[in-house]
Amino acid sequence: MTEFELNNEYFEWMCQLVCNERYSRRLSYQKLLRHLHNIDFQYMLPMDGNRAEDGIDLRYRFGYEKEYGGPMISSYLDNRPCSVLEMLIALAFRCEEHIMTDPDIGNRMGQWFWNMIVSLGLGSMSDSRFDAAYTDDVISRFMNRKYKRNGEGGLFTVERCKYDMRTVEIWWQMNWYLDSIL
Repeated sequence: MTEFELNNEYFEWMCQLVCNERYSRRLSYQKLLRHLHNIDFQYMLPMDGNRAEDGIDLRYRFGYEKEYGGPMISSYLDNRPCSVLEMLIALAFRCEEHIMTDPDIGNRMGQWFWNMIVSLGLGSMSDSRFDAAYTDDVISRFMNRKYKRNGEGGLFTVERCKYDMRTVEIWWQMNWYLDSIL
């Protein structure tokens, strides 16, 4: 298997984790997801480095599930920083598996992922409406923490939040968001 083939398989694997009829409403978001995978995740708060590490770990989860050895993953996938897409999907995994797991409801990983996409302002970026420049602006605003105090324009919007979401790590933002919807 070539590096190109493995990278494509990994990208498709990530997409199938969050794209299905339940969450993406039969529209294709391949252009948006590919673009997010081509942007390196950058962070300002040191603890958000944990989100980058989770994104890197996603590569090895893929390798384990697909029975690819660690050396192959290390050589072919783990040769660049964590992408924005990897960070978002890994965070959706954490949310579902570590906090929100409910066997009666089923896997809602896609729900958490698409809620972040909508909060960022990228919900309309289906393939037929994709705008790379707009997406770059949105992601730049997110990574530079230039979104609204309540998190709108970032990953999580919390109405009437008593804290400035721009000043806390992503993990706390997610937890406050989950508290606000429960």
